Amino acid sequence: MTDGTGENKAGYAKIRFCGDQAWRDGLKLFWVDTCCIDKSDSAELQDALNSMFRWYRGAAKCYVYLADVSSYQRDADGSLSWELAFRKCRWFTRGWTLQELIAPTIVKFFSMEGVYLGDRESLGQHIHNGNTLSDFSIEERMSWVKKRNTTRKEDKAYSLFGIFDVQIPLVYGEGEEKSFGRLLEEISKHDRYLANLHSTDPRLDKKRIEEAKGGLLANAYL
Repeated sequence: MTDGTGENKAGYAKIRFCGDQAWRDGLKLFWVDTCCIDKSDSAELQDALNSMFRWYRGAAKCYVYLADVSSYQRDADGSLSWELAFRKCRWFTRGWTLQELIAPTIVKFFSMEGVYLGDRESLGQHIHNGNTLSDFSIEERMSWVKKRNTTRKEDKAYSLFGIFDVQIPLVYGEGEEKSFGRLLEEISKHDRYLANLHSTDPRLDKKRIEEAKGGLLANAYL
């Protein structure tokens, strides 16, 4: 970027667009995951993957730049139509983009020309995302990533850290099966802990006992 050679690289248009759009929206800083994480530094990579969901959630806005969707695409009859290309774009097949869709408060989609296509809510007919994470079971959340692709097999599991609010060490080379096994083990520990916390609520116990005993123990204890 600084020496002028970056303009010929594939990701330059996305970075330039993001900077320009952030400026138009009155933002002082912008962050692009593909170039703001030093993947050669294992400590930085581990920290970034563990924190990414939280970063997206705290972002003022999330811009989705779709390099394979043209806002000027036309149907056979000559009418403009980008909806089909939008539904089939690569962004919806990548593992890491799942948290980009779910975590931020505001998600805006743009074509390769930088034309605004709509936000997560207005494009709801193309994106099924009307609920919070807690509305979905572990199995449902796991299924979201099954049809998505990642460069490294283990990243399919690692991309779910924020969605399940858990962290495990990165072990590249262990394979997809083992990485998912470790993830599920950590999720089960977390869920058991929450279950134990909820089961000790005395107010719930009091209500349950009073109802079960027909009110005989009503007001017997606080």
